[in-house]
Amino acid sequence: MNKYQDHVLVLPEDDANRQIATGFILNSNVINERAIQVLPIANGWGKVVDNFQDNHVSEMRRLPQRMMVLMIDFDEDYDNRFKYVKDRIPDDLENRVFVIGVLSEPEKLRSDIRKSFENIGEALANDCSNNNTNGLWGHDLLKHNKMELDRMILFVKPFLFN
Repeated sequence: MNKYQDHVLVLPEDDANRQIATGFILNSNVINERAIQVLPIANGWGKVVDNFQDNHVSEMRRLPQRMMVLMIDFDEDYDNRFKYVKDRIPDDLENRVFVIGVLSEPEKLRSDIRKSFENIGEALANDCSNNNTNGLWGHDLLKHNKMELDRMILFVKPFLFN
């Protein structure tokens, strides 16, 4: 990855989210897989926030081309958890940090749609590349991401997809 060109780091809460992010990158519509990197799992949504604040805020300020996806489980508490995480993103970085995740947890989504985590990620990337926020992103466990997704697609589509 060239840190001086547009790129995205994905900070996943757990291994299920890491697998989804990996599947996203494997989608054939992602033409610049070198511009996206999945970081090691944080082992908890609160640790995603801590890791972001402790290890990525200062680096993002030095690298204006960097964007971050904080990928967490909302554990059926979307409003409170989303607000908590968003409140910890510095104002000067809020346009480049995206908070997305499954309303409950990825295992529930996997059992609902009967796809592997990587296949879920590939389907989500396919929807992003086609500007389709009503495909898999429209699933009951993902539709709450719409505002963040719309924002994210606007920023990343030009350098990630066909």
